[in-house]
Amino acid sequence: MKSNWRHVLGGGLIALYLVGASAVVRAEDARIRALTRNPAAHQAAIEGGKKASFFCINCHGNNGISSLTDVPNLAGQNPDYVLVQTRKFGNGQRKDEFMEGLIKVLSEEQKVQIALFYAAQQVTPGKQDVALVGKGKQVYTQFCSRCHGNYARGNEVIPRLAGQHTDYLELSLKRYKSRSGERVDPLMFNAVVPLKLDQIKAVAAYLNTLP
Repeated sequence: MKSNWRHVLGGGLIALYLVGASAVVRAEDARIRALTRNPAAHQAAIEGGKKASFFCINCHGNNGISSLTDVPNLAGQNPDYVLVQTRKFGNGQRKDEFMEGLIKVLSEEQKVQIALFYAAQQVTPGKQDVALVGKGKQVYTQFCSRCHGNYARGNEVIPRLAGQHTDYLELSLKRYKSRSGERVDPLMFNAVVPLKLDQIKAVAAYLNTLP
């Protein structure tokens, strides 16, 4: 009975968190909504984002597919999520000395354009050991799918994980688990704490294979 109550309570807290976060995104990011409703303006914003992201290429790649496996792919990522994360780097909520400095030189319009540019890029799934992927799918279904969705594509407040680098996923999950400070999110901490290192490796492999 106690475990059932914890499950229900946890689900309620997740729902409240997502509703509140979605409301904030909708209020802050009306610019994204306006641009995506206008095809010509949307395309112009994507082109503007390609130009504004010139300093991102060395780490995140020309089209959001990073050549550095511990740096996240941004291709196909939800534009609202990218925009929120750029703001977090700008105000210190996310810790990365290099990113914090770069984000501060961008205007708000450039941040919107960059988010839309990366969202429009094609995701490239990887290939992993079949047995490891099967184990990772089980882990994902049990611990992650409630928030990130059945296909790991997230939404405006939850990141897309499909097609992401395994090294980056493993690093991020380990940081949540250890509470090292680079990544701070109570819901993620609670989800990751029960995972063993072999489960983290497996779920990262599974996510890397998703389109």
